[in-house]
Amino acid sequence: MSAFCARALEALGRPPCALSVLLVSERRIRELNCRFRNRDCVTDVLSFSYGEEEEDGLPLLGEIVIAPRVAFRQAGRWQTTPEMEMRRLLLHGLLHLLGCEHETDEGEMLRVQKRMLRRRALARSAPVVTSRGRP
Repeated sequence: MSAFCARALEALGRPPCALSVLLVSERRIRELNCRFRNRDCVTDVLSFSYGEEEEDGLPLLGEIVIAPRVAFRQAGRWQTTPEMEMRRLLLHGLLHLLGCEHETDEGEMLRVQKRMLRRRALARSAPVVTSRGRP
């Protein structure tokens, strides 16, 4: 996951930063979605920005929370691999942390996301999912 995020940040022309990625159960992501977005439903990815904090001398961009079971189901539904779906969710969360907002930008964020996922540098990243173990 870290190699993929580092390559994505580099491709976006962003300096190195610290980033936290959490893999959680559907129950936990639903709780977070309800608490922080007032939406009482399961979602695939959430992003939380932490402002001016630092970690290991680097600015802390924030935290991306992913529900792998949701990602695996979506991969099947959209006829892609769990690996590609996890990459899509990581990038989606990262773009949100960088200030992008697909609900108000007339599709720009999703176009950037799609374009970036086709880049060879991101496709060559180390695997982001190593097993289908229970989160």
